[in-house]
Amino acid sequence: MKLDELIEYLDYKDLINFKNIDITGISYNSKTTKKGDIFVCLVGEHTDGHEFAKMAIENGANALLAERPVEDTKIPQVIVSSTRRKIADIADRFYSSPSKGINLIGITGTNGKTTVTHLIQKIFEENEQKCALIGTLGYKLSSNGEYRDAKHTTPQAPELQATLRMIKDVEKIDNVVMEVSSHALEQNRVGGCRFNGAVLTNLTQDHLDYHITMDNYFEAKALLFKKLKEEDFAVINADDAYAERFLSVVPEEVKKYTYGVKNNASVTAKDINFSLNGAEFTLTENGREHRVNLHMNGMFSVYNVLAAVTASLAMGIDIEVALKALQNVKGVAGRFEAVVKKPLVIVDYAHTPDGLENVLKSAREITPSDGKLICLFGCGGDRDATKRPKMGSIAEKLADKIVITSDNPRSEDPQIIITDIISGLKSINTENVIVEADRGTAIGLLKTVASNNDVVVIAGKGHEDYQILKDKTIHFDDREEARKVFEGSVI
Repeated sequence: MKLDELIEYLDYKDLINFKNIDITGISYNSKTTKKGDIFVCLVGEHTDGHEFAKMAIENGANALLAERPVEDTKIPQVIVSSTRRKIADIADRFYSSPSKGINLIGITGTNGKTTVTHLIQKIFEENEQKCALIGTLGYKLSSNGEYRDAKHTTPQAPELQATLRMIKDVEKIDNVVMEVSSHALEQNRVGGCRFNGAVLTNLTQDHLDYHITMDNYFEAKALLFKKLKEEDFAVINADDAYAERFLSVVPEEVKKYTYGVKNNASVTAKDINFSLNGAEFTLTENGREHRVNLHMNGMFSVYNVLAAVTASLAMGIDIEVALKALQNVKGVAGRFEAVVKKPLVIVDYAHTPDGLENVLKSAREITPSDGKLICLFGCGGDRDATKRPKMGSIAEKLADKIVITSDNPRSEDPQIIITDIISGLKSINTENVIVEADRGTAIGLLKTVASNNDVVVIAGKGHEDYQILKDKTIHFDDREEARKVFEGSVI
């Protein structure tokens, strides 16, 4: 693509050394820049891409997208107000707006995004339609396919647009369901994406290290809904505290659907029961009732299923098709995943106050009357510290015993993080509260803490197979560690 074509619709401030050269790629990492790339000088929280422009040029970049002129270079420079926002525009242009030829559904919310995307993918396939998925675990082209790496919940714009183009042209898939994080919305990583539908799972405290306030967090999520068009749809969790605010930002002409358990909604669930085998409930839509039997467990699973079913109804998929698809789903990796039978050990990604509360309440539902509920968890370093005491308080209130440990401490001292968690406890009774900073050792202690009739929740990492320490990242998988400890009772 010629440079003038790439920037034809770009709102740029200045052009320096302009030549109408060929652009063969987009890069924002100087180390991986290739010959013919336009290098985007991204300005982030901790780094400034302008400082790496010379290295990118040495590696072959033949043009720059920058916020200020880079000196001592003769290659073309396109000066814009924000490279972080404009990278999405040129990526969309470079890959010829792939989302405009795809039925693209965005799922956003604090918890549940991954599960809802997987459920919607299953529903499409039950309806004999191909559907690709993009999210936390990477992207995959079918529910039975393998995940391919995607560095963030929502990839950076060039990778995202390239992936969408590949899905459309190479794989011939016309439906894509995608997790859309607040960071991706705030940083405009999904700029240029034409969403046909948007689904809200919930909005509870998370990422306040980045967004600072819940209002800012809401505004970031709301961006997904504000851009919907007349022929699109929005699906909102009617039971969420922010439901009315989300409904109010959806353009008037967009079709609106709601789901819930506590409040009136388009799709509701009642008569909910939980057992070791899963959840059962009655789903109501358009005055009709349907009995649902799930292999998944927990109230959060009920909400996730309601979200997926409501989205499928909004797209005109028959309710019976949707329910048949969901009743066969066993669950998603690292989401309330049972890995050991006796004691019942459940690994879950819950790393927010609301997520931990939901998982522990669900685990309590299936804890035998003569058994204890034990929770092992930690909090991430270099992230929102205000949620640490809250999670400590929730664990103390809902579990019989808690084991406090590390969870990706990053550059922070694990003991300081643990102290923050402990500050939320009413008492530190050593019989009920165990502190062990090393996560592997902490999981090992479960062998002496838990009896066969107990239920153990190992929360925070879920599907992750690594631990981020101060000076390195090591392989670490909660599921593997639990299976080692209870090797005679692995599921």
